[in-house]
Amino acid sequence: MKKTIGSIAVLLLSMSLFVVGCGQTTTSGGASAPAGEASAMTKDAGVFTFAASGEYQPFSYFKDGQLTGFDIEIGNEIAKRLNLQAKPVTSPFSGIIAGVKEGRYDAAIASHAITDERKQQVDFADPYYLSGGQLFTRPDGNISTLEGLKGKEVAVALGTTHEKMAREYTDNIKTYDSDVTALRALEQGKHDVVITDSVVGEIAIQQGLKIQKSGAALTEVQHGIAVRKGNTELLTKINEALKQIHEDGTYLKLSEKYFSRDISKKD
Repeated sequence: MKKTIGSIAVLLLSMSLFVVGCGQTTTSGGASAPAGEASAMTKDAGVFTFAASGEYQPFSYFKDGQLTGFDIEIGNEIAKRLNLQAKPVTSPFSGIIAGVKEGRYDAAIASHAITDERKQQVDFADPYYLSGGQLFTRPDGNISTLEGLKGKEVAVALGTTHEKMAREYTDNIKTYDSDVTALRALEQGKHDVVITDSVVGEIAIQQGLKIQKSGAALTEVQHGIAVRKGNTELLTKINEALKQIHEDGTYLKLSEKYFSRDISKKD
């Protein structure tokens, strides 16, 4: 009888240890944490994975084989303040929001204009810069208004608010994965006009692209960092980090580095 009771006690102890073990995960440092807690905020414990196109100079682009730009440096600064390892990755712009929704990226730091349509798919942090749409033509071009797009060939980046704007005036639209590629095609004699962000076009002109800004600004838009809907912990921490970046002067330093002004304010 004693032997039987002893066997039962050993069996119960083994089962309890098994249950406890199943309720924990091991972090990279070897410490145990409740299942799911380590990766509830980010898809990989200790890592902040954020996506950008890598083709949107000066916000995200490759220089000497390294991904850099304003958006990338902002993402790196956020990761540092969250005590996470920064992991910037690239994706065609048109697929970035879907990647955030599906959990492939923790965030999109890719100069997304904050729109009601996008808000239905993701949550946005506080705006981190202001800019707007602008028409660009070759020096001999004369299109200066949206109404002037009728009958003309318009180039835009796929999935952007500029594409949506152009489709309200013409069906003759050519899309690119990159705004910069569209601007280069324009310079080479393709298309009649490009709609892109005013800052991007201005930087391209400064770098020697033979195009011109045409007409007044089309829009004034707030741009934000997107996270998966319901990830309130990450959203809150990103907002806190953005506030710190502004308060300690880091934001102004980065903005002046890339744009020679503070792009969180009206030009």
